[in-house]
Amino acid sequence: MQSPEFAIMLLNSAILLVAYLSVYPKLAGYSLNKVAWLDMAASCLALIIVGYKYWGTEQGFSLILVEANWFWFTLATYMVLEIPISLWYFRKLLFNKHN
Repeated sequence: MQSPEFAIMLLNSAILLVAYLSVYPKLAGYSLNKVAWLDMAASCLALIIVGYKYWGTEQGFSLILVEANWFWFTLATYMVLEIPISLWYFRKLLFNKHN
């Protein structure tokens, strides 16, 4: 059986891939404001799903040097996983916009 940390990171990865490869290009296009709003919705989706399972539990999650609850673990790993894919997306947007 997989660890809760791995399951949350897998969920975050799936949400990010669907968002950046399908939803954002179709709904946001070149608008950074729309991407920001849609990304807020995507991160809230991750928090809602994880919160449904872990809200009210004392489950701890390891963030390398510190222990965190489900909320901070989900948010922190979402942000860390999002950095490379968002950089790729925005570079792709800028390159396609200028060509």
